Amino acid sequence: MYHKKIMHLLLPGFLLGISGHAISQPPRGLLVVSPQVNAGKTVTFRYLAPWAKEVKLNAQFEKGPVQMVKDTAGIWSVTTGPVTPDIYPYSFQVDGITVMDPANVAFFPNERFKASLVDIPGDTPLVHSLQDVPHGAINYEYYPSLAGTTGTVVIYTPPGYDKEVAKQYPVFYLISGTTDTEETWFKVGKTNFILDNLIAAGKAKPMIIVMPYGNIEARIAEQHNGIKPGDPTSREGADALIRAKNFGNDLVKKVIPYVEANYRVIPDRNSRAVGGFSRGGGQTLRTAFENMDKFAWVCCYSAYLSTQEMERSYQPVYTNPDNTNKLFKLLWISVGTEDFLYKPTIEFMDFLKAKKVNYTSLITDGGHTWMNTKKYLAATAQLLFQ
Repeated sequence: MYHKKIMHLLLPGFLLGISGHAISQPPRGLLVVSPQVNAGKTVTFRYLAPWAKEVKLNAQFEKGPVQMVKDTAGIWSVTTGPVTPDIYPYSFQVDGITVMDPANVAFFPNERFKASLVDIPGDTPLVHSLQDVPHGAINYEYYPSLAGTTGTVVIYTPPGYDKEVAKQYPVFYLISGTTDTEETWFKVGKTNFILDNLIAAGKAKPMIIVMPYGNIEARIAEQHNGIKPGDPTSREGADALIRAKNFGNDLVKKVIPYVEANYRVIPDRNSRAVGGFSRGGGQTLRTAFENMDKFAWVCCYSAYLSTQEMERSYQPVYTNPDNTNKLFKLLWISVGTEDFLYKPTIEFMDFLKAKKVNYTSLITDGGHTWMNTKKYLAATAQLLFQ
């Protein structure tokens, strides 16, 4: 018997209360404030390391490492910007070793190095910002996964879910990228705030969002005392395809049944969407194309399938485009012009266009980043289940 809720977070005020309490407790020694967002959108970063010979800032809004300067107390600092409002990962290089910011409780959930996060607010609230609107809840859940393992998933329920006990909701299964965890869409993508704000504005339908972990092999290895496998050497190699198939099986055969047994969802394909970023976008396309009877809404962010893979594995998608166009109410593809996957993603769109498979696209500036991904989520959330 699986215990349903690991954690239930209902009000952002509760979260802020916890964070504020944690921040109010200074570390031993000198109190270091970092990051500090200043007027004019500049940001000051600080790191206490009196013994260090060199400290640099690595931030996603900078083109390269930025040298920091040490004061007489041994605190290294640098002020950078102005920075375009958004949420950015950053870290410090201390004598060549990359470290998180110990003065900052906000971090990027990841299987590897967990960067710190800085949030630069806009002059007007951004779509992912905490606003004075009704808020949904975030639940951390266990579910029975493949190979006898226990999976974890993060689930957003919209405002009013706990009060309107007879109402059923559509579901968006939202997958993060390579090395990300099931928390990344929540903690970096700000899925809950984006949906709260769009729903309050009448721009999105109230929906449940399910955020699974995409690396099934890592979970199996961890829970069976094995060695966690490295990432596939190719996005289209045999290993990557096997892992994508395993993820799709877990989603369709394990996650969806668990969600439909424990949440008030509308259990049909027209009320089911699947989407993802990077590796999650590839998993989205493969899972949707292999299970066209399960999903009517498909959202691919910064990902693609090659012509060779389409011809080898997914001929039914394009050999009968009228059927595909009827089944998929939305097939969305988005990418940034500076994304390293920009060219193959455009080639994928050109392939679909030549085969008369309908899709909706959004091409933005910027690269393979969570700044872009939040834009894609906000855009697609307004189209789903309409």
